[in-house]
Amino acid sequence: MSQVNISRRTLLRALAAAALAPLALAVVGTADAQSLPPVQVWKSPTCGCCGDWIKHMEAAGFKVNVTDVPTTHEIRARLGMGKFGSCHTAVVGSYVLEGHVPAADVKRLLREKPRAVGIAVPNMPIGSPGMDGPIYKGQKDPYDVLLVQRDGSARVFASYNKR
Repeated sequence: MSQVNISRRTLLRALAAAALAPLALAVVGTADAQSLPPVQVWKSPTCGCCGDWIKHMEAAGFKVNVTDVPTTHEIRARLGMGKFGSCHTAVVGSYVLEGHVPAADVKRLLREKPRAVGIAVPNMPIGSPGMDGPIYKGQKDPYDVLLVQRDGSARVFASYNKR
């Protein structure tokens, strides 16, 4: 298995760019109070469900920047999401997103601004955004969106498809 070798400096630059882009837009007068920060995504170049999640985020109004990498393990670990793994890792504002997180929950996260690393949908539950295409024939597994705390613990932020 190949490893991605992303330097801490490169990662910090990407995070800073994602965090500062809304400020830069506001300075030139093109952003309004309702604009959303850009999303930086790291994913495998061959992952179709990641591409579908990106389309979901774009449909919700997010501008998404994509970096294809062989694996997101190292990035996920550096950003504090190591044990909550899925197939792609993203940063929006000061938060980390892991996996097939619904855009509505990302907007809620940005609105409520909890003290946290970010939110995660571990694994790849069928029925979550990006894992909801025709191939799944309408199947919707129950899943939770977790709010990941700075100490590594997590609590349920939102639940879906519960019976």
